[in-house]
Amino acid sequence: MLIEFTVGNFLSFNEKRTINFEAKGISELKENVVPLEKYKLLRSLVIYGANSSGKSNLIKAIDRMRDIVIDSVKLNDSDELNYSPFLLSTNNENSPTFFEIIYLVADKRFRYGFEYNNYEIVNEWLYSKTGTKKENALFIRTLDGIGVSEIFQEGKGKESSTNNNRLFISLVAQLGGNTSKQVVEWVKGYNVLSGLDHKDYNGFTLRVLHKKLKGYNESLLLFQNLKLGFNDIQISESEFNPLELPSSLPKSVKSKLLKEMTGKTVVSLKTVHNKYDKKGNIIETVLFDADDNESEGTNKIMDLSGPIFDTLILGKVLIIDELDAKLHPLITQQIVHLFNSPITNPNNAQLMFATHDTNLLSSDIFRRDQIWFTEKDQIEQTDLYSLIDFNLPDGTKVRNDANLEKNYIRGRYGAIPFITN
Repeated sequence: MLIEFTVGNFLSFNEKRTINFEAKGISELKENVVPLEKYKLLRSLVIYGANSSGKSNLIKAIDRMRDIVIDSVKLNDSDELNYSPFLLSTNNENSPTFFEIIYLVADKRFRYGFEYNNYEIVNEWLYSKTGTKKENALFIRTLDGIGVSEIFQEGKGKESSTNNNRLFISLVAQLGGNTSKQVVEWVKGYNVLSGLDHKDYNGFTLRVLHKKLKGYNESLLLFQNLKLGFNDIQISESEFNPLELPSSLPKSVKSKLLKEMTGKTVVSLKTVHNKYDKKGNIIETVLFDADDNESEGTNKIMDLSGPIFDTLILGKVLIIDELDAKLHPLITQQIVHLFNSPITNPNNAQLMFATHDTNLLSSDIFRRDQIWFTEKDQIEQTDLYSLIDFNLPDGTKVRNDANLEKNYIRGRYGAIPFITN
Protein backbone atom coordinates (compact mmCIF):
# COMPACT_ATOMS: atom_id res chain seq x y z
CA MET A 1 0.00 0.00 0.00
CA LEU A 2 1.11 3.55 -0.71
CA ILE A 3 2.07 5.54 2.40
CA GLU A 4 3.33 8.80 0.91
CA PHE A 5 4.76 10.49 -2.15
CA THR A 6 7.05 13.55 -2.19
CA VAL A 7 7.92 15.82 -5.13
CA GLY A 8 10.20 18.84 -5.41
CA ASN A 9 11.37 21.10 -8.25
CA PHE A 10 8.98 19.66 -10.81
CA LEU A 11 6.67 21.80 -12.96
CA SER A 12 4.72 24.02 -10.51
CA PHE A 13 6.21 22.31 -7.43
CA ASN A 14 9.20 24.37 -6.29
CA GLU A 15 9.79 23.27 -2.70
CA LYS A 16 9.21 19.67 -1.62
CA ARG A 17 5.61 18.75 -0.97
CA THR A 18 4.22 15.45 0.34
CA ILE A 19 0.83 13.75 0.02
CA ASN A 20 0.21 11.19 2.74
CA PHE A 21 -2.12 8.18 3.07
CA GLU A 22 -1.53 7.73 6.81
CA ALA A 23 -4.75 8.14 8.76
CA LYS A 24 -4.91 10.65 11.58
CA GLY A 25 -6.35 9.90 15.01
CA ILE A 26 -9.90 10.99 14.24
CA SER A 27 -13.07 8.98 14.75
CA GLU A 28 -15.12 9.52 11.60
CA LEU A 29 -15.66 6.91 8.86
CA LYS A 30 -13.44 4.21 10.31
CA GLU A 31 -14.33 1.92 7.41
CA ASN A 32 -12.30 4.25 5.13
CA VAL A 33 -9.14 3.19 7.00
CA VAL A 34 -7.19 -0.06 6.62
CA PRO A 35 -6.20 -0.99 10.20
CA LEU A 36 -2.89 -2.80 9.70
CA GLU A 37 -0.73 -3.95 12.60
CA LYS A 38 1.73 -1.04 12.57
CA TYR A 39 0.00 1.40 10.22
CA LYS A 40 -3.43 2.86 9.62
CA LEU A 41 -3.69 3.74 5.93
CA LEU A 42 -6.46 5.48 4.01
CA ARG A 43 -8.27 3.73 1.21
CA SER A 44 -8.65 6.91 -0.86
CA LEU A 45 -7.59 10.55 -1.18
CA VAL A 46 -9.27 13.37 -3.11
CA ILE A 47 -7.50 16.52 -4.34
CA TYR A 48 -9.23 19.86 -4.93
CA GLY A 49 -7.88 23.11 -6.27
CA ALA A 50 -8.40 25.86 -8.81
CA ASN A 51 -7.50 25.35 -12.45
CA SER A 52 -3.70 25.53 -12.90
CA SER A 53 -3.14 25.14 -9.15
CA GLY A 54 -1.04 21.98 -9.52
CA LYS A 55 -3.47 19.05 -9.12
CA SER A 56 -2.54 17.57 -12.47
CA ASN A 57 1.15 18.31 -11.89
CA LEU A 58 1.10 16.20 -8.73
CA ILE A 59 -0.31 13.29 -10.71
CA LYS A 60 2.18 13.94 -13.51
CA ALA A 61 4.98 13.76 -10.93
CA ILE A 62 3.87 10.31 -9.78
CA ASP A 63 3.60 9.22 -13.40
CA ARG A 64 7.00 10.73 -14.30
CA MET A 65 8.72 8.87 -11.46
CA ARG A 66 7.28 5.60 -12.71
CA ASP A 67 8.27 6.33 -16.32
CA ILE A 68 11.86 7.07 -15.35
CA VAL A 69 12.09 3.82 -13.37
CA ILE A 70 10.62 1.83 -16.30
CA ASP A 71 12.65 3.52 -19.06
CA SER A 72 15.98 3.71 -17.22
CA VAL A 73 17.30 0.37 -18.50
CA LYS A 74 16.69 1.44 -22.12
CA LEU A 75 18.88 4.56 -22.00
CA ASN A 76 22.16 5.03 -23.81
CA ASP A 77 25.00 6.96 -22.16
CA SER A 78 24.23 10.16 -24.08
CA ASP A 79 20.45 10.14 -23.68
CA GLU A 80 18.91 13.05 -21.79
CA LEU A 81 16.46 12.52 -18.94
CA ASN A 82 12.92 13.86 -18.96
CA TYR A 83 13.61 16.88 -16.75
CA SER A 84 10.87 19.49 -16.07
CA PRO A 85 12.01 21.77 -13.22
CA PHE A 86 10.19 24.72 -11.68
CA LEU A 87 11.11 27.64 -13.95
CA LEU A 88 9.84 30.68 -12.06
CA SER A 89 12.56 31.09 -9.46
CA THR A 90 16.29 31.78 -9.76
CA ASN A 91 16.87 29.79 -6.57
CA ASN A 92 16.21 26.49 -8.32
CA GLU A 93 18.08 27.04 -11.58
CA ASN A 94 19.84 23.80 -12.54
CA SER A 95 18.71 22.14 -9.29
CA PRO A 96 17.61 18.50 -9.47
CA THR A 97 14.04 17.24 -9.42
CA PHE A 98 13.19 15.21 -6.31
CA PHE A 99 10.92 12.14 -6.23
CA GLU A 100 10.41 9.80 -3.26
CA ILE A 101 7.83 7.14 -2.59
CA ILE A 102 7.17 5.20 0.62
CA TYR A 103 5.07 2.06 0.47
CA LEU A 104 4.22 -1.05 2.43
CA VAL A 105 4.38 -4.70 1.34
CA ALA A 106 3.15 -7.15 3.98
CA ASP A 107 4.90 -5.87 7.15
CA LYS A 108 7.87 -4.33 5.33
CA ARG A 109 8.13 -0.63 4.52
CA PHE A 110 10.28 0.62 1.65
CA ARG A 111 11.43 4.18 0.99
CA TYR A 112 12.84 4.72 -2.48
CA GLY A 113 13.72 7.94 -4.25
CA PHE A 114 16.10 9.79 -6.51
CA GLU A 115 17.11 13.25 -7.68
CA TYR A 116 18.03 14.00 -11.26
CA ASN A 117 18.65 16.74 -13.77
CA ASN A 118 18.77 16.80 -17.54
CA TYR A 119 21.84 14.61 -17.81
CA GLU A 120 22.36 12.46 -14.72
CA ILE A 121 21.04 10.87 -11.56
CA VAL A 122 22.36 13.14 -8.79
CA ASN A 123 21.22 11.09 -5.79
CA GLU A 124 19.41 7.79 -5.31
CA TRP A 125 18.50 5.80 -2.20
CA LEU A 126 16.64 2.75 -0.96
CA TYR A 127 15.71 2.09 2.68
CA SER A 128 13.69 -0.69 4.25
CA LYS A 129 12.07 -1.15 7.62
CA THR A 130 10.31 -4.11 9.24
CA GLY A 131 7.76 -3.50 11.98
CA THR A 132 9.08 -1.13 14.64
CA LYS A 133 12.72 -1.83 13.84
CA LYS A 134 15.09 0.92 12.76
CA GLU A 135 15.11 1.88 9.10
CA ASN A 136 18.04 0.34 7.21
CA ALA A 137 19.83 1.79 4.19
CA LEU A 138 20.14 -0.77 1.38
CA PHE A 139 22.08 1.59 -0.86
CA ILE A 140 22.84 5.29 -1.13
CA ARG A 141 24.08 6.96 -4.30
CA THR A 142 25.62 10.42 -4.65
CA LEU A 143 27.76 12.08 -7.30
CA ASP A 144 30.77 10.60 -5.48
CA GLY A 145 29.62 7.02 -5.98
CA ILE A 146 27.27 4.26 -4.78
CA GLY A 147 27.45 2.75 -1.32
CA VAL A 148 25.87 -0.70 -0.94
CA SER A 149 25.11 -2.18 2.49
CA GLU A 150 25.80 -5.77 3.52
CA ILE A 151 22.06 -6.53 3.56
CA PHE A 152 21.78 -5.63 -0.14
CA GLN A 153 24.16 -8.22 -1.55
CA GLU A 154 22.42 -8.19 -4.92
CA GLY A 155 23.87 -4.72 -5.51
CA LYS A 156 27.47 -5.64 -4.67
CA GLY A 157 29.88 -5.45 -7.61
CA LYS A 158 27.43 -3.58 -9.82
CA GLU A 159 28.23 -0.06 -8.67
CA SER A 160 30.70 0.73 -11.46
CA SER A 161 28.38 -0.68 -14.15
CA THR A 162 25.78 2.04 -13.63
CA ASN A 163 25.78 4.85 -16.18
CA ASN A 164 25.37 8.39 -14.87
CA ASN A 165 21.92 8.73 -16.44
CA ARG A 166 20.58 5.32 -15.32
CA LEU A 167 19.03 4.31 -12.02
CA PHE A 168 20.98 1.82 -9.92
CA ILE A 169 17.74 0.11 -8.82
CA SER A 170 16.80 -0.57 -12.44
CA LEU A 171 20.21 -1.99 -13.32
CA VAL A 172 20.28 -4.35 -10.33
CA ALA A 173 16.72 -5.47 -11.10
CA GLN A 174 17.63 -6.14 -14.72
CA LEU A 175 20.57 -8.27 -13.55
CA GLY A 176 18.31 -10.45 -11.40
CA GLY A 177 18.27 -8.72 -8.01
CA ASN A 178 15.29 -9.95 -6.03
CA THR A 179 14.60 -6.94 -3.75
CA SER A 180 15.35 -4.40 -6.48
CA LYS A 181 13.04 -6.26 -8.87
CA GLN A 182 10.24 -6.12 -6.28
CA VAL A 183 10.73 -2.36 -5.88
CA VAL A 184 10.69 -1.78 -9.63
CA GLU A 185 7.62 -3.97 -10.07
CA TRP A 186 5.77 -2.14 -7.29
CA VAL A 187 6.49 1.24 -8.86
CA LYS A 188 5.47 -0.08 -12.28
CA GLY A 189 2.29 -1.55 -10.79
CA TYR A 190 0.37 1.58 -9.85
CA ASN A 191 -1.98 2.87 -12.55
CA VAL A 192 -2.09 6.54 -13.55
CA LEU A 193 -5.02 7.52 -15.77
CA SER A 194 -6.50 10.61 -17.37
CA GLY A 195 -10.18 11.16 -16.76
CA LEU A 196 -10.36 13.16 -19.97
CA ASP A 197 -8.71 10.77 -22.45
CA HIS A 198 -10.37 7.55 -21.36
CA LYS A 199 -9.77 5.90 -24.76
CA ASP A 200 -6.16 5.43 -23.63
CA TYR A 201 -7.23 2.45 -21.54
CA ASN A 202 -10.17 1.32 -23.67
CA GLY A 203 -8.06 -1.53 -25.09
CA PHE A 204 -7.29 -2.91 -21.62
CA THR A 205 -10.95 -2.93 -20.65
CA LEU A 206 -12.01 -4.50 -23.95
CA ARG A 207 -9.55 -7.33 -23.33
CA VAL A 208 -10.95 -7.90 -19.81
CA LEU A 209 -14.53 -8.00 -21.12
CA HIS A 210 -13.73 -10.00 -24.26
CA LYS A 211 -11.65 -12.68 -22.55
CA LYS A 212 -13.85 -12.61 -19.41
CA LEU A 213 -10.81 -12.03 -17.22
CA LYS A 214 -10.90 -11.08 -13.55
CA GLY A 215 -13.10 -8.02 -13.24
CA TYR A 216 -15.54 -9.07 -15.96
CA ASN A 217 -18.40 -10.03 -13.63
CA GLU A 218 -17.75 -7.03 -11.38
CA SER A 219 -17.89 -4.70 -14.40
CA LEU A 220 -21.22 -6.09 -15.55
CA LEU A 221 -22.65 -5.70 -12.04
CA LEU A 222 -21.45 -2.09 -11.93
CA PHE A 223 -23.12 -1.32 -15.28
CA GLN A 224 -26.38 -2.85 -14.02
CA ASN A 225 -26.28 -0.98 -10.69
CA LEU A 226 -25.65 2.34 -12.43
CA LYS A 227 -28.59 1.74 -14.81
CA LEU A 228 -26.76 3.05 -17.85
CA GLY A 229 -29.68 2.30 -20.18
CA PHE A 230 -28.64 -1.07 -21.62
CA ASN A 231 -29.27 -4.61 -20.42
CA ASP A 232 -26.06 -6.35 -21.36
CA ILE A 233 -22.95 -6.08 -23.48
CA GLN A 234 -21.58 -8.10 -26.38
CA ILE A 235 -18.02 -8.16 -27.65
CA SER A 236 -17.66 -8.81 -31.37
CA GLU A 237 -14.64 -9.60 -33.51
CA SER A 238 -14.32 -8.64 -37.14
CA GLU A 239 -11.59 -8.25 -39.71
CA PHE A 240 -10.34 -4.69 -40.13
CA ASN A 241 -12.26 -2.93 -42.91
CA PRO A 242 -10.43 0.08 -44.41
CA LEU A 243 -13.73 1.39 -45.79
CA GLU A 244 -14.86 2.10 -42.22
CA LEU A 245 -12.10 4.65 -41.63
CA PRO A 246 -13.49 8.21 -41.40
CA SER A 247 -13.03 10.21 -44.59
CA SER A 248 -11.89 13.17 -42.48
CA LEU A 249 -8.70 11.39 -41.37
CA PRO A 250 -5.47 12.97 -42.69
CA LYS A 251 -3.80 10.92 -45.42
CA SER A 252 -0.71 10.27 -43.29
CA VAL A 253 -2.80 8.90 -40.40
CA LYS A 254 -4.95 6.81 -42.74
CA SER A 255 -1.86 5.39 -44.43
CA LYS A 256 -0.35 4.43 -41.09
CA LEU A 257 -3.55 2.73 -39.93
CA LEU A 258 -3.87 0.80 -43.17
CA LYS A 259 -0.31 -0.44 -42.80
CA GLU A 260 -0.73 -1.44 -39.14
CA MET A 261 -4.27 -2.88 -39.22
CA THR A 262 -4.73 -4.62 -42.58
CA GLY A 263 -5.36 -8.31 -41.99
CA LYS A 264 -5.85 -7.89 -38.25
CA THR A 265 -8.91 -8.52 -36.09
CA VAL A 266 -10.81 -5.60 -34.56
CA VAL A 267 -12.63 -6.04 -31.25
CA SER A 268 -15.63 -3.79 -30.59
CA LEU A 269 -18.07 -3.35 -27.71
CA LYS A 270 -21.80 -3.35 -28.33
CA THR A 271 -24.57 -2.64 -25.84
CA VAL A 272 -27.85 -4.58 -25.76
CA HIS A 273 -31.03 -2.47 -25.63
CA ASN A 274 -34.69 -3.47 -25.53
CA LYS A 275 -36.98 -2.57 -28.44
CA TYR A 276 -40.65 -1.86 -27.58
CA ASP A 277 -44.00 -1.91 -29.35
CA LYS A 278 -46.59 0.87 -29.09
CA LYS A 279 -47.88 -0.52 -25.80
CA GLY A 280 -44.44 -0.55 -24.22
CA ASN A 281 -43.95 -4.30 -24.46
CA ILE A 282 -40.48 -5.65 -25.17
CA ILE A 283 -40.51 -7.31 -28.59
CA GLU A 284 -36.80 -7.82 -29.28
CA THR A 285 -33.32 -6.53 -28.50
CA VAL A 286 -31.12 -4.20 -30.54
CA LEU A 287 -27.33 -3.94 -30.57
CA PHE A 288 -25.76 -0.47 -30.38
CA ASP A 289 -22.16 0.28 -31.19
CA ALA A 290 -20.99 1.82 -27.92
CA ASP A 291 -18.65 4.40 -29.47
CA ASP A 292 -21.31 5.73 -31.84
CA ASN A 293 -24.52 5.39 -29.85
CA GLU A 294 -23.70 5.67 -26.15
CA SER A 295 -22.94 8.92 -24.35
CA GLU A 296 -19.43 10.08 -23.52
CA GLY A 297 -20.14 9.47 -19.84
CA THR A 298 -21.37 5.92 -20.45
CA ASN A 299 -18.32 5.14 -22.59
CA LYS A 300 -16.04 6.56 -19.91
CA ILE A 301 -17.45 4.47 -17.07
CA MET A 302 -17.22 1.36 -19.28
CA ASP A 303 -13.60 2.16 -20.16
CA LEU A 304 -12.81 2.86 -16.50
CA SER A 305 -14.26 -0.43 -15.31
CA GLY A 306 -11.20 -2.43 -16.40
CA PRO A 307 -8.60 -0.43 -14.45
CA ILE A 308 -10.96 -0.01 -11.47
CA PHE A 309 -11.56 -3.72 -10.92
CA ASP A 310 -8.02 -4.69 -11.87
CA THR A 311 -6.89 -2.38 -9.04
CA LEU A 312 -9.50 -3.63 -6.57
CA ILE A 313 -8.87 -7.31 -7.26
CA LEU A 314 -5.07 -7.07 -7.11
CA GLY A 315 -4.93 -4.57 -4.22
CA LYS A 316 -3.00 -1.97 -6.23
CA VAL A 317 -3.07 1.84 -6.41
CA LEU A 318 -5.17 3.76 -8.95
CA ILE A 319 -4.49 7.44 -9.61
CA ILE A 320 -6.87 9.43 -11.83
CA ASP A 321 -6.79 13.03 -12.98
CA GLU A 322 -10.20 14.68 -13.55
CA LEU A 323 -12.15 11.60 -12.43
CA ASP A 324 -15.43 13.52 -12.52
CA ALA A 325 -15.14 14.68 -16.16
CA LYS A 326 -18.24 13.56 -18.12
CA LEU A 327 -19.62 11.64 -15.13
CA HIS A 328 -22.71 12.38 -13.05
CA PRO A 329 -21.79 13.16 -9.41
CA LEU A 330 -23.63 10.04 -8.20
CA ILE A 331 -21.53 7.83 -10.50
CA THR A 332 -18.32 9.42 -9.24
CA GLN A 333 -19.56 8.86 -5.70
CA GLN A 334 -20.22 5.19 -6.48
CA ILE A 335 -16.64 4.73 -7.73
CA VAL A 336 -15.32 6.27 -4.52
CA HIS A 337 -17.57 3.97 -2.49
CA LEU A 338 -16.09 0.91 -4.23
CA PHE A 339 -12.69 1.83 -2.76
CA ASN A 340 -13.83 3.14 0.62
CA SER A 341 -15.92 0.08 1.46
CA PRO A 342 -14.12 -2.92 3.02
CA ILE A 343 -16.79 -5.12 1.41
CA THR A 344 -16.02 -4.13 -2.20
CA ASN A 345 -12.35 -3.48 -1.43
CA PRO A 346 -11.21 -6.46 0.68
CA ASN A 347 -7.69 -6.42 -0.79
CA ASN A 348 -6.98 -2.87 0.40
CA ALA A 349 -6.58 -1.18 -2.98
CA GLN A 350 -6.18 2.61 -2.92
CA LEU A 351 -7.61 5.43 -5.02
CA MET A 352 -6.20 8.94 -5.40
CA PHE A 353 -7.87 11.39 -7.74
CA ALA A 354 -8.18 15.06 -8.63
CA THR A 355 -11.61 16.60 -9.13
CA HIS A 356 -13.71 19.78 -9.21
CA ASP A 357 -16.84 17.91 -8.07
CA THR A 358 -17.74 19.61 -4.79
CA ASN A 359 -20.67 17.22 -4.28
CA LEU A 360 -18.06 14.82 -2.88
CA LEU A 361 -17.05 17.29 -0.18
CA SER A 362 -19.15 15.61 2.47
CA SER A 363 -18.29 14.14 5.85
CA ASP A 364 -20.50 11.20 4.83
CA ILE A 365 -18.05 10.30 2.05
CA PHE A 366 -14.59 11.45 3.15
CA ARG A 367 -12.75 11.92 6.41
CA ARG A 368 -10.96 15.23 6.87
CA ASP A 369 -7.57 13.55 6.38
CA GLN A 370 -8.70 12.22 2.99
CA ILE A 371 -9.33 15.70 1.54
CA TRP A 372 -6.34 17.55 0.06
CA PHE A 373 -5.91 20.91 -1.66
CA THR A 374 -3.46 22.49 -4.09
CA GLU A 375 -2.98 26.24 -4.19
CA LYS A 376 -0.41 28.54 -5.76
CA ASP A 377 1.27 31.35 -3.83
CA GLN A 378 2.53 34.74 -4.98
CA ILE A 379 5.46 33.26 -6.95
CA GLU A 380 3.18 30.65 -8.58
CA GLN A 381 4.58 27.63 -6.76
CA THR A 382 2.14 24.92 -5.66
CA ASP A 383 1.39 24.31 -2.01
CA LEU A 384 -0.21 21.01 -0.98
CA TYR A 385 -2.13 20.55 2.28
CA SER A 386 -4.86 18.42 3.82
CA LEU A 387 -8.09 19.61 5.41
CA ILE A 388 -7.17 17.99 8.73
CA ASP A 389 -4.01 20.15 8.96
CA PHE A 390 -5.67 23.38 7.83
CA ASN A 391 -5.94 26.24 10.34
CA LEU A 392 -8.96 28.53 10.11
CA PRO A 393 -8.45 32.32 10.53
CA ASP A 394 -9.21 32.06 14.24
CA GLY A 395 -6.53 29.41 14.70
CA THR A 396 -8.92 26.48 15.13
CA LYS A 397 -9.12 23.30 13.06
CA VAL A 398 -11.96 22.35 10.72
CA ARG A 399 -14.73 20.54 12.62
CA ASN A 400 -16.14 17.24 11.41
CA ASP A 401 -19.69 18.64 11.43
CA ALA A 402 -18.78 21.63 9.24
CA ASN A 403 -20.51 22.12 5.88
CA LEU A 404 -17.40 21.25 3.86
CA GLU A 405 -18.80 21.96 0.40
CA LYS A 406 -20.31 25.33 1.35
CA ASN A 407 -17.19 26.45 3.22
CA TYR A 408 -14.89 25.43 0.37
CA ILE A 409 -16.94 27.32 -2.23
CA ARG A 410 -16.88 30.39 0.07
CA GLY A 411 -13.08 30.19 0.15
CA ARG A 412 -12.65 29.25 3.82
CA TYR A 413 -10.12 26.52 2.96
CA GLY A 414 -8.38 28.32 0.09
CA ALA A 415 -7.59 26.47 -3.15
CA ILE A 416 -10.32 28.17 -5.20
CA PRO A 417 -10.06 30.50 -8.25
CA PHE A 418 -9.55 34.18 -7.48
CA ILE A 419 -11.87 35.92 -9.92
CA THR A 420 -11.66 39.71 -10.28
CA ASN A 421 -14.83 41.69 -10.83
